[in-house]
Amino acid sequence: MTKKIVLMASGNGSLAQAVIDAVATGGLHVGIAEIVCDQPQAYVVTRAQSAGIPVFVHPMLKDRGIWSKELMEHVSVINPDLVVSVGFMRILSPEFVSRFATINSHPSLLPNFPGAHAVADAFRAGVTTTGTTVHWVDEGVDTGKNIAQVEVPVLAADDVASLHERIKIVERELIVKTIADVLPGLSAATSPLEN
Repeated sequence: MTKKIVLMASGNGSLAQAVIDAVATGGLHVGIAEIVCDQPQAYVVTRAQSAGIPVFVHPMLKDRGIWSKELMEHVSVINPDLVVSVGFMRILSPEFVSRFATINSHPSLLPNFPGAHAVADAFRAGVTTTGTTVHWVDEGVDTGKNIAQVEVPVLAADDVASLHERIKIVERELIVKTIADVLPGLSAATSPLEN
C-alpha cells in the first residue's frame, strides 16, 4: 500500500513543489493526501490546485487552542503516515506532534540558528558555512532530533537573499530524499518519539 503524507506550508511553496514534482515523476513513491496552509493567499495554494491536490486552508484564530484542536481533528481524519512541514510558519501543538510523525525542513545547520530568521541570523553571525536540516518536530522550536543535514558555503558575494536561494536548492533535494528514507520505517501508528 502506498504511504500517504500531508504537506504543510505557509508561503510560496517551492519546497512543496519539489515534493509534488518528485511524486509526479516517480522519484518518490508516496501519495500526497493534502496540503495544509494557514495563509489563504499563499502561492502554495495555487501550486496544490494546479497539481490536483486537496488543500485545507486553516488561518490562525485568536484562540490558538481552538486552531490547534481543529487542525488535529482534520489531520486525524486523513491519518497520514508522515506530516511534512515545508515552510509552515506555525508551531504545532504537543498533542499534534505526539500523534503524528512530523518532519520539518529548516534553512540552517541545527542546532545553530533556529527560528524564523535562520538565514539572516547565520549571515549576520559571519559564519563561513551554513546549510539545511531536516529534523523530527517536537514540542520546541526547531529542537527535534536531526535526521539529515547538508552544508552550504557562505560566499563572499552573498547577501541574505542570494544565500537563501542557494540553500533552497539544497533544501528541495534533501526534503525529497529524507521523505524517501524515513517512510519505509513508519506506519500511521508510529510515534515520532520512537525515532
